[in-house]
Amino acid sequence: MSGHSKWSTIRHKKGAADVKRGKIFTKIIREITVAAKIGGGDINTNPRLRLAINKAKSENMPKDNMEKAIKKGTGELEGVNYEENIYEGYGPNGVAIMVSTLTDNKNRTISEIRHIFSKNGGNIGATGCVAFLFDRKGVIVVLKKDADEEKLMDIALNAGAEDIREDKDFFEIITDTENFENVKESIENAKIPYENAEITMLASDSITLKEKEADQMMKLMDALDDCDDVQDFYTNADFLDSE
Repeated sequence: MSGHSKWSTIRHKKGAADVKRGKIFTKIIREITVAAKIGGGDINTNPRLRLAINKAKSENMPKDNMEKAIKKGTGELEGVNYEENIYEGYGPNGVAIMVSTLTDNKNRTISEIRHIFSKNGGNIGATGCVAFLFDRKGVIVVLKKDADEEKLMDIALNAGAEDIREDKDFFEIITDTENFENVKESIENAKIPYENAEITMLASDSITLKEKEADQMMKLMDALDDCDDVQDFYTNADFLDSE
């Protein structure tokens, strides 16, 4: 088991902010629509759509909303044409940031992203400036109170997990993208609940922030989270515990 990680702490804060602002449904609906447009409307043959639907269910999205989003993606209903873009840049103290967007107006989106970065001690960089620091991985977060460590490790590693990281309140199960579904299903079959499960980007190293820089970075993250066109973002920021 590897050492301490702040991934789940950051994600938890981001998730709480999403719910507070009531924007999570909008982001999920866009993802469902784009996933269905690219890979079709069958979750059995479209892994990206299956992940989006699972996310929608975890947020208690009405089934009707999901079905309409899929039909808009497949062309059965009229909908907005969203374009995917990735922006890379730096935050306070050189923290690497990747921002994933879905938008119907690229010029509006890049203008908003630039403003968010510049207002919060960061700047947009060239394509590829930080991407090499991140790897696409599956991550499943299990609360410590919900699982026995040895049992969880045995199940996850036997199912093909690469690593299990320990945080204060969480276990983070890391997989490659190919084994993600198998590991998740093995955990589900063992009746172990999980807090979150998704394909994401994990940084190969981290930069620790404290005090002013940490506050600045959290404001930048909150602003990105609050932007309608931002689907997700990834950083290599690490935050010192304030407790």
